[in-house]
Amino acid sequence: MAIAKGIQAHKVFKLGKAAPKRDQRNLMFAAILAKPVKLPKEYDFDLQHPGIPTPMFANDELGDCVIAGRAHQTLRFEDIEQGAVLTITDAEVKTEYFKQTGGHDTGLVVLDSLKAWRARGWRAAKNRYKIQAFAEIVPKDHTAFKRAVYMDIGCGIGLSLPVSAQAQVQAGKPWDVVKGPGSQPGSWGGHYVHVCGYTKRGPTCVTWGRKQVMTWGFIDKYCDEAYAIIDAVNTAKKKRGLKAAAIAEFLDSLKKREKKRK
Repeated sequence: MAIAKGIQAHKVFKLGKAAPKRDQRNLMFAAILAKPVKLPKEYDFDLQHPGIPTPMFANDELGDCVIAGRAHQTLRFEDIEQGAVLTITDAEVKTEYFKQTGGHDTGLVVLDSLKAWRARGWRAAKNRYKIQAFAEIVPKDHTAFKRAVYMDIGCGIGLSLPVSAQAQVQAGKPWDVVKGPGSQPGSWGGHYVHVCGYTKRGPTCVTWGRKQVMTWGFIDKYCDEAYAIIDAVNTAKKKRGLKAAAIAEFLDSLKKREKKRK
């Protein structure tokens, strides 16, 4: 595949998300949401589940942000499932990354990687973990972001980062919209992150070994793809908030499509 734009453009903050791939057959998050729930004004999974680390996962060396984001989400899924924090290693992240790239530091297409996660899972902390489904979120639907986070699902999002975001992250400031040179979407390149929380101002993601706050305006301008990623509908929040039957129906239709292709 082509090398993702901006993948090695910074000495520390590596990128690695290729241009979005669209598929009109994707399961849509809006289609599997149950009745609206009262959302808190702010919510962060990590504050509710203390002790979750934020490793770099080699994203200062390689453009493996798609798999690093997967690792961050797996940590949180399994903290709920197992009641313990996994030890996911850089080596495991690199192995999965190079398995998907064919051994080259090219970055990844998010949709292709999500399909692989759903189909075969990945090996982390010496075990194999698969997701049940992923559902596309319309990036400007802020309520959908909040609902995914509040249900302890979180979001995996793709960002078409501007050069202006470099100075903001280096200074420890929120990602926000600015004007002028370097503010064009994608002028730095593509990046993928796991969103684990939100404030009144915007989402909070995990990336490059730290928490990074964004404004909703930044999401509106620079987020070019977003997915709620579901490991299982097996908690009270998920059972209240998601239509399990609709997810099962989609997965059944997916199996039938794949069977026809064979």
